[in-house]
Amino acid sequence: MILAAGLGTRLKPLTDRMPKALVPYEGIPLIERLMLRLREAGFTRAVINVHHFADMLENFIRSRDGFGLDVAFSDERDLLRDTGGGIRHAFMSGLIGQEPVLVHNVDIVTSGIDLDRFYRCDGAFNAATAGSGTPAAALLVNGRTSSRYLLAGSDGQLRGWEYPAKGIFKGSGPHAAIPAETPSQAGLPEEGLHRYAFCGIHTISPEAIGMMRSWPETFSVIDFYLTVAAEHAVRCVSAPEEAVITDVGKLSLLR
Repeated sequence: MILAAGLGTRLKPLTDRMPKALVPYEGIPLIERLMLRLREAGFTRAVINVHHFADMLENFIRSRDGFGLDVAFSDERDLLRDTGGGIRHAFMSGLIGQEPVLVHNVDIVTSGIDLDRFYRCDGAFNAATAGSGTPAAALLVNGRTSSRYLLAGSDGQLRGWEYPAKGIFKGSGPHAAIPAETPSQAGLPEEGLHRYAFCGIHTISPEAIGMMRSWPETFSVIDFYLTVAAEHAVRCVSAPEEAVITDVGKLSLLR
């Protein structure tokens, strides 16, 4: 599933006239770049959520015959549902949920990552999930500098979230719902956690997707993961050191 419904406010004024997914990076629209990457990795089907300039994005993909993939659109014209709500809406619409789903933000550009291998939690990506069986979700992370961080234990299990500039912490389980000013208030230990930047790529099991049924229309997928991580395996999986991951969220990163 490609999350492409966002307003792309950080890419204004370009997104005043086009969806974020059609903004070019190195001369190629972000959605085209990602669709080709998915096809090369062996994926055959893509679900894309649409909201901002939805018609423009749908027409572009149809004009390219889906770049060789079977494409379904998850229509969010009525309401922008955030990352978790977007996944839930696709599930409730019957578009996903029968098998694990690779979720990929449209404005993330990568190289050096085997998306199929990550999807299967296989090989080099399996270290963080060893001995735990198939995780409810696997979140691709790395050590780059970010404004917000996921906090994980030595086993890779998601334990919390941090927004350093604002001094906000969240823990897992019941502590996920209430932002706190200190780690202890969020149910987090002062030491022993690893800080990672989330790469905007994750694999979620059909069982975990089913847990979204009772959630509201609009919510962050990180809040969902923090909540279910208290009882289910939600693993932070480090990207290979040689991987290049670019979050095309600002005009200065376009080239």
